[in-house]
Amino acid sequence: MPKVTAEQVGKRTDIAASELFEESRSTIKNWINAGRLLHNNAPAKASQKVALNDTFDVTVKVPEILDLEPIDLALEIIYEDADIAVINKPAGLTVHPAATTKEATLVHGLLHQIKDLQAFDDTIRPGIVHRLDKDTSGAMVVAKHKAALLTLQTALKARTVKRTYIALVKGHLAHAKGTIDAPIGRHPVKRQSMAVTPGGKPSITHFNVLNYLDESTYIQCDLESGRTHQIRVHMAHIGHPVLGDPKYGVPLNQGCGQFLHAQTLSLVHPTSGETMTFDAPMPDDFKTLLDTLTVTN
Repeated sequence: MPKVTAEQVGKRTDIAASELFEESRSTIKNWINAGRLLHNNAPAKASQKVALNDTFDVTVKVPEILDLEPIDLALEIIYEDADIAVINKPAGLTVHPAATTKEATLVHGLLHQIKDLQAFDDTIRPGIVHRLDKDTSGAMVVAKHKAALLTLQTALKARTVKRTYIALVKGHLAHAKGTIDAPIGRHPVKRQSMAVTPGGKPSITHFNVLNYLDESTYIQCDLESGRTHQIRVHMAHIGHPVLGDPKYGVPLNQGCGQFLHAQTLSLVHPTSGETMTFDAPMPDDFKTLLDTLTVTN
């Protein structure tokens, strides 16, 4: 149950709650309108000012049941056995549906190609171990039964699931290798964005330059943490945003999306205990752009 700190004293309830819960103002507004946000154990009012040690709470919402129809999305399955499947997710595809998501998602495609997922209790995220941003492509592991899901989620929290990304970033990095150690949290103003902020969660990204190209750098990134938008936020923070990133950089005219790809995924198989590594081929538009750029180093 979050308490108002000196930083929020005197602010409107909707603003203070947005900061305390690290949610967007629109989400807080929805909670208030639905009567779900409690301010000192009473229904919250958006414009009411808060005082030190005021408390907030959110009542449980019954999850909306979405009727999902399997859709043939011709997903690229890199590997599949009785326990897991590894997918090369295309850019532009949201991982799982929500009440506000009308288009087809990765889950719709998984339900078509992997029939076992229909046995999951979670009708919204069946078998989903981890996510990739909508406009990020690359390797994702999906669990085909609950035991595998729990094992892989535990491994993910323990950071034994390793993911290596490749990206094209704006400009030339000054150093061939480096580490960005900067906490990431909700942006103080743009609440649907993340940012490097003193009150954020510890976040570490290691980068390695693969090639210097025309006004850009081709890099590899390894993560010690898995924060929302971590690579995108960290690279923008040091002045080298991911090319095509619509939120933290400058979108490219060709409409290819952002050039960030989860190339390699390593994990311990949840049943056999075998260490396995999978490579996801980069998207055609990524490869095409790389081929058109001149190596300058």
